[in-house]
Amino acid sequence: MRIVITGATGNVGTALLAALDPGHDVVGLARRLPDTTAEPFRRAGWRAVDVGAPGAGHELTQLFEGADAVVHLAWAISPVRGDPPMWRTNDHGTRHVLGAAAAAGVPHVVVASSVAAYGPAPRWEKVPESRPCTGIPHSAYSRGKAALETLLDRFEERHPEVALARIRPCAILHRRAAGEFARWLLGPAVPARLVGGRHLPVPLWTELRAQVVHTADVAEAIRLILGTRFTGPVNLAAPEVLDADALAEVLGGVRVPVPKPLAQVAVRAAWWTGALPVHPGWLELADRAALADTTLAETALGWQPRYDAASALAELVAGLRSGAGAASTPLAPPRRDGVVARLRSLARFGPSHQSQD
Repeated sequence: MRIVITGATGNVGTALLAALDPGHDVVGLARRLPDTTAEPFRRAGWRAVDVGAPGAGHELTQLFEGADAVVHLAWAISPVRGDPPMWRTNDHGTRHVLGAAAAAGVPHVVVASSVAAYGPAPRWEKVPESRPCTGIPHSAYSRGKAALETLLDRFEERHPEVALARIRPCAILHRRAAGEFARWLLGPAVPARLVGGRHLPVPLWTELRAQVVHTADVAEAIRLILGTRFTGPVNLAAPEVLDADALAEVLGGVRVPVPKPLAQVAVRAAWWTGALPVHPGWLELADRAALADTTLAETALGWQPRYDAASALAELVAGLRSGAGAASTPLAPPRRDGVVARLRSLARFGPSHQSQD
């Protein structure tokens, strides 16, 4: 098949390049091109495209001509202040991609949504794909994914000739995503190599629970979707649910019980000053995100995750400690700044990333 992938240099895109059969004709699209001589980026042809830019739809239509499938992975998750606004990449970019796919006559489109699109559910109940996608009110990421789901519903109504699949994974982790997660969560205040240290305090509230999935398992699900021409939504998650104690154990530190409101106040202060890039909206999502039932993926796709939840998280921790990454801008290894460089970053004062309110 001829497959065009947007956001092909990111966490999932990089894994998908490695998972696809070498016989496919793959075209990778990204705002910033990777080192195309390195694996797995050498497996694709490349075009630099900003999907959210005005007029991008025309260029995308030309690139999609003759494609058997488009996999839309481009999404601004936690961009720095100098990057294009989230809404431009996420809303405008998706509209451009869908419009171009319809205009070019692409028969199959796969879009990355998220379990974050679901509204709050009972804390320990796993929900199927029929759960309403109303989002979490105080999380920009969740509300963006809920809006995406509405946009996809309208696209299906207007273009029944296009087979549309949407994946809804939970947190997607692997070793080479370490730099990306360090830039989203840690910033200059916490060197990435400290994560996993035996004496690092891990402040978590008692009621916290989380699902994760390994990036390679998500890529395998997309490969199966492309091969079977699957349509509709499908949840993706490792089967285990990690509670606060299990999370702290994998992170390697000592869990410090803190009330969620206190954690939110501390994180908001750290975000406003620039000490940490993580916004308190992510804490709200972590606390209230629904748990995913993956029965459909297992029965309709034959999908079986190779990695359990603890192993996927442990891989990310190992990547943070070792400085793992890939030859693309989103997956560049964590910076190894010295004390002076970190103090200079902290002295700049003010949020380093766009708001998630």
